[in-house]
Amino acid sequence: VQLQASGGGLVQPGGPLRLSCAASRLFALDHYAIGWFRQAPGKEREWVSCISSSDSSTDYADSVKGRFTFSRDNAKNTVYLQMTSLKPEDTAVYYCAADVSYNQIVLVKPNYWGQGTLVTVSS
Repeated sequence: VQLQASGGGLVQPGGPLRLSCAASRLFALDHYAIGWFRQAPGKEREWVSCISSSDSSTDYADSVKGRFTFSRDNAKNTVYLQMTSLKPEDTAVYYCAADVSYNQIVLVKPNYWGQGTLVTVSS
């Protein structure tokens, strides 16, 4: 299983950025719960957001609620994390991950991890 995260970069505070996570055609993302996680320097990896496989319902960490939006495009086998009103404290390496269990996503214990993409929020 391969997950490919992309879209990171340098953005000014208050700006937007969209992350993408794509999977190979052999791995249908709509069959899995998908999560976005991040890890800032010197800190533990934390859960940011997740989307369920059953009804594509979403959930967000309090720190990003109202600013980040998680969505799926099943035709492209890709999920997105639209980030707005970015803050310097959002600076981190962002990872996408998948698991058949939604709970494993929330527990930060998914089976399948993608490589990270660096988001830097700075003026």
